[in-house]
This record gives sequence, C-alpha cells and structure tokens, in this order.
Amino acid sequence: MKKVVLVTGANSGIGLALCERLLSQDAQLQLCLACRNMQRAEAARQALLVSHPQAQVTLLHLDVGNMRSVLRAAEEFKQKYNRLDYLYLNAGIMPNPRVDHKAFYKGLFSSNVVHMFATGEGLLTQEDKVTPNGLQEVFATNLFGHFLLVRELEPLLCQMDHNSLVIWTSSSNARRSAFSLDDIQHQKGREPYSSSKYASDLLSLALNRHYNNRGLYSSVICPGLVMTNLTYGILPSFFWTLIMPIMWLIRIFTNTFTLSPYNGADALFWLFMQKPESLDPMAKYHSLTSGLGNNYTQPHKMDIDENMSEALYVKLLELEDTVRKKLRGEDVDIKAKN
Repeated sequence: MKKVVLVTGANSGIGLALCERLLSQDAQLQLCLACRNMQRAEAARQALLVSHPQAQVTLLHLDVGNMRSVLRAAEEFKQKYNRLDYLYLNAGIMPNPRVDHKAFYKGLFSSNVVHMFATGEGLLTQEDKVTPNGLQEVFATNLFGHFLLVRELEPLLCQMDHNSLVIWTSSSNARRSAFSLDDIQHQKGREPYSSSKYASDLLSLALNRHYNNRGLYSSVICPGLVMTNLTYGILPSFFWTLIMPIMWLIRIFTNTFTLSPYNGADALFWLFMQKPESLDPMAKYHSLTSGLGNNYTQPHKMDIDENMSEALYVKLLELEDTVRKKLRGEDVDIKAKN
C-alpha cells in the first residue's frame, strides 16, 4: 500500500527540503503539499517533479490561521484520499519580530552566544494580532489550526490496518516560562511564538495519551538554527550576511546550528523511517549537524508534564466547540475560552 503524506508549509524552507528527501527515499508515496500561497505551492511542486518526474505530488489550499480554510481543506483531502500515514504540521509564523539589540550585542561577545542564537531566549518579542475568527494569529497558525486539522482528519489517521504519525515542527525557543494555562492564546504576553511552540510540545503528549489506542501517534522535532524566510525576517538581510561567517565558525563547536533547510529537516525525515509505536512521547527529536557537516537526529527529554498537557487538551476541545459554533453563526465569545 502506497503511503500518503501531508505536509503543511511545504512550499519553501524546511517543508520543501523534507518533501525532497521523502521522495528520494520513497518515490511511490503520495505526497500532498498543503500551502496558503498556491502560486508558490505550484512552483514547489514543479521543482519536486524536475528531480522526481514520476512522483505523485498534489496541492491543497490551506491557511492554518483561518479555521474556515482548515475545515474546507480537510474536507477536500478526505474526498481525495482514504488514508493518511504521516501528517507533518510544519507551517508556522513569527510576525513582526523585535530584537533587543542591547542584549544581542552583549550576548554576541559572551560565552552565552551559542545558547542565545539557538533559542533566542531574552532576545525576541513579537507583536501579535487577532484573526477574523477572533483568535490570536500566532496561536491560531502555529497550534490551534493544526489541532483542528488533526481532529478533522481523524477518520484517515485512526484506522485499524496501520499506525499513523503526526509530527510537529517545534523549536528550541519553546519555553515553559512563556506559556500559561490561564492565557493559552498569549494575549497578555510578548512571546507568542515561544508560547505556541511550547503548547505544541504539550499537545503532542496529550494526543498520544488519547489516540495511541486508535493507532495514532504524535512526535515533536526541533530543526535547530536554520536560515529560512522566518529566520531572515528577524534581522535585516545585510546583518545576516555579516555574521554568517561567525555562525559557520560557531558550528564547529556546537551541533545545533544546522543552518540549511536540508539539515534542519533531518529529524522530520528520520521520523519517517521509524515505527510510530517505537517513539518516545516525552522526547523532542532534534536535527543536529556536526562540525564536519554530518547530520544526525537525537532525542532530548521535554520539559513538560502530564497534568499540564491534559489541561491544555481540555481547553482546546472547549475552544474547538466555541469556534465551530461561531463559524455556524452563533453568538459566542472566543476570548472567554482563552
């Protein structure tokens, strides 16, 4: 049976690099690129077909920050496919990043430089906004839209004849200190990206607890420090040009500077080669690159706990019910479910 793989955010960066690696490993798989910008998605599809002319690559219009789009895309996917083996939840945003330049220059010439670049801790804040659905944009795009997609695709993910795997692209910037169960959408804070990524770590654990007995498994990866459109948006392009030699030098001494999308996708690709039931639900699988340029994947225990993950899961189910009512035209307050 041919495997079916769905990748969100697949038109560039880590998502596109993953697709290339998947097709190189298994040219028979059915690959679906789920993207917001269909022009870029078609360009990505054509690029993949140049190197894999016989590949089965389809497109799905999906804006994970828009819940109507998520529901429409899920319905369209269910009409085309009768199974789903791998669901890569890779799309994500970091809007309007602000850098604390004083902390940056201080850290650049300190012993903390590797940790600073790898996690962005103490450096980055973002300005979030509210979507037309009434949700915080980063929360909706990085977490809730993907959660709703999983819920909608349950019939294809939960089947008796095979196990499926949901894979979240998280971050080393996912920190417990940025997340609060009293503010899961991060309306009151200034680190919505970090909050949303920590929430995805928690949610992955909860999905395993609720779905493993139905054949659905969930894992989390960290791509390391990768130079993508998201990364380049943090600082002016000329600045990255200036410090790239320093970053290549630092990579000799640390394995978290993967730098290229191909290297960053290593953990995503590695999970494709594993049996879902063999994976550790408490581990985040890190893409790593040695000083000599060799790629490998290594698990690290996440700073999460069962009680917090279950509490988040319950809140997301309640919010899902509220969002569905709002989409049906009922008068409900989404912010009250934060």
